[in-house]
Amino acid sequence: MGSVTDEALMDLFCQGDHSAFEALFGRHAGRVHGFLARMVRDGPLAEDLMQTTFLSVIRARGRYEPGTRFTPWLLTIAANAARDALRHQQHVDAHAHAPPEGLTSVPAPESDPVLRRRIEDALQQLPLEQREAVVLSKLEGWSFEEIAEMRGIRAGAARLRAHRGYEKLRELLGGLEEV
Repeated sequence: MGSVTDEALMDLFCQGDHSAFEALFGRHAGRVHGFLARMVRDGPLAEDLMQTTFLSVIRARGRYEPGTRFTPWLLTIAANAARDALRHQQHVDAHAHAPPEGLTSVPAPESDPVLRRRIEDALQQLPLEQREAVVLSKLEGWSFEEIAEMRGIRAGAARLRAHRGYEKLRELLGGLEEV
């Protein structure tokens, strides 16, 4: 099923072809996990949320509309799962101040673990909507139009969220040349 589009695979899965789902999982599990790991900064939680995301795909297949772009639909499900988990975590950990441990997969200078940690910490300090826009645009390579479509907002709003996130990262990271 290598040359079949994601949308065609999802259509096949909606018609009961379970091998199509396996193909979609194989294509997207790594990307979804990486996205979630950067959003929640907790490797085991990201793994759980990835499983939750794909379970939601199974459950929502009856609501998938043919012609819908699969990747934005999938990452919308993943982003919503991350938002829910972070809200729950903030509620449960309302008095904890320590950042969560884990996440070694954020793309950052591999040769400088101190810099990598600084970037990870700064990213986590962004408001969730800004963090999501920065992660999707800079780390996932999405256009602002794609982010807007995923979040149900205008492209200008997605661009503004990312811009505010970049500005906050520059402020948090101080002397670094470029974020």
